Amino acid sequence: MPCHPDPPACYHVPMPFTRRIIFRRAFAVVALLLTTTAGLAADLAIRLEIDGAIGVATAEYVIGGLQQAEDKGAVLVIIRMDTPGGLVEPTRDIVQAILASPVPVATYVSPGGARADSAGTYILLASHIAAMAPTTHLGAATPVALGGGDRPDPPTPLNRGKPPQDDPDEAAEDEDATGTAPGGDSAMERKVLNDAIAYIRGLAEAHGRNADWAEDAVVNAATLTAAEALQQNVIDLIAADENELLRSIHGREVRVNHQAMALKTDDIVIEAIEPGWRLKILSAIASPEIALLLMLIGIYGLVFEGWNPGAIVPGVVGVICLLLAAYALQVLPVNYAGLALILVGFAMIIAEAFMPSFGALGLGGIIAFIFGAIMMFDSGIPGFGISIAFVIVLALVFGLLLLWMISYLLKLRQRGAVSGRGSIVGGVGKAMHSFTGDGSVWLEGEAWKAVSKVPVEKGQDVVVRDLKGLVLQVEPVAEAHRSGMQTE
Repeated sequence: MPCHPDPPACYHVPMPFTRRIIFRRAFAVVALLLTTTAGLAADLAIRLEIDGAIGVATAEYVIGGLQQAEDKGAVLVIIRMDTPGGLVEPTRDIVQAILASPVPVATYVSPGGARADSAGTYILLASHIAAMAPTTHLGAATPVALGGGDRPDPPTPLNRGKPPQDDPDEAAEDEDATGTAPGGDSAMERKVLNDAIAYIRGLAEAHGRNADWAEDAVVNAATLTAAEALQQNVIDLIAADENELLRSIHGREVRVNHQAMALKTDDIVIEAIEPGWRLKILSAIASPEIALLLMLIGIYGLVFEGWNPGAIVPGVVGVICLLLAAYALQVLPVNYAGLALILVGFAMIIAEAFMPSFGALGLGGIIAFIFGAIMMFDSGIPGFGISIAFVIVLALVFGLLLLWMISYLLKLRQRGAVSGRGSIVGGVGKAMHSFTGDGSVWLEGEAWKAVSKVPVEKGQDVVVRDLKGLVLQVEPVAEAHRSGMQTE
């Protein structure tokens, strides 16, 4: 096309076309970025890990992870679980958080060989999706009292927790008078068992799972393999890995807060949330071995500070360790009879240092400590036991160390004064020059004015007979020996 003779008109023709191309490309890039960002936000899944016994730190981690999933707009939370069980209250906190979560929760017992025993069964049944890997198992959900002991006899399914009785009023009177339900089981044990039965049945029924088996898991500690659990409608599916899990639940409809929701898990992005440093520290502290070790270090620190006032460091370390041990004992299932035995054991070991009994008190203290440590954490709750070998080795090492430390401190006390008048009188110094009467003596790294009634030669050893003000009353060592005075 011929160009207009006017140059401005000639250059004006291609400009609108160029701007349109630039704007179209810019809009395409922005739209692509917005679509990608929206897709990532919509297809985000959060992964949490429950590995080991369930305690206070575990509950805090899971509840915090569910809250993060909601804040980030995730479409799914995956809880990978391998647990022998745990404490009741943290388990209930986790279950409540799952039931109240607006984000669907898929609990996946994995990897192969993992388990969801005891408390893990409650969490699995409470989840919107219950999945297991092959060769895993679940069950054994019978509650165990913190004080240990056997659980009550299982009640019959049709009359749970109510033993046969001819006269209900008479049975009630017997229970009120003795605190024990007829049949030998305490009323409290039956209440705990019936509460657990009702609780686990409610969790199973909420997601259309086998509530009768759930009850059997509480009453008779029943267990199932993954294949058996799927066959008996206890779980929703079996998946060999996480990718198979996501493919299997894509399009599945679940009820979240009483509303139907279809899961969309294709092309999903998984973000793993690890426990923070605080939770890792709390988890480490809430271990029977660590709690016992902290308690021992705390007692040692305070004992050493008591015998050496002003040392400061042992006292500070001791107080901190005892406070950490107190936190651990607060969140751990502790038998206080065992704790009392541990304290008695320490008292006997200390008494051995003050009143030597040829090892009887010390040996008795070590034995009391061993049995106390075993009893203190022997609650029967999976994951919160303590190694007997660890207790014995710890008792021997710390018991012998404590005996040595206290014996050493007592010997220091028996040495007498090491400063002041008590350390000077009777001490031996050297004459700095020959003198009779007034002179100078070098004693304990200092030059002292001295007075002697007998001649003293330069460099001669002299013993201090008395101290008047800052003047030493001295005489030669040989003269002191003749007069029967002892020297240091």
